[in-house]
Amino acid sequence: MSDNNEFGAFMSGLLLGGIAGAITALLLAPQSGEETRQVIIDKSIEIKDKALETVEEARQRAEKAAEDARIAAQEYTQKLQEQAKNIQEQGRVILEEQKQKIDKVAKGGKKADDGAEA
Repeated sequence: MSDNNEFGAFMSGLLLGGIAGAITALLLAPQSGEETRQVIIDKSIEIKDKALETVEEARQRAEKAAEDARIAAQEYTQKLQEQAKNIQEQGRVILEEQKQKIDKVAKGGKKADDGAEA
């Protein structure tokens, strides 16, 4: 979020600086009106080019941040899947242990019933 604020501040400063420069050039220009207009056009093109460079840099940073976030999300998802598999395996082991205990108890109870009938 601070990148957006920094970018906005930069663009505002760039725009205000360009306007101030243009006004100063008009007021203090020792050249003719045609020459002054050409200087203003040249400066406008220069400011536009700088703004386009800044926008491109911001776009590249945003793309990199998005790619980094995507990679981090994939890694996190993979870790969660591994943890889920581990928990599932632990659950299976516990279930098998409980089944074996129930079988032992059931067999022990059946033997006791057989012994009581005899």
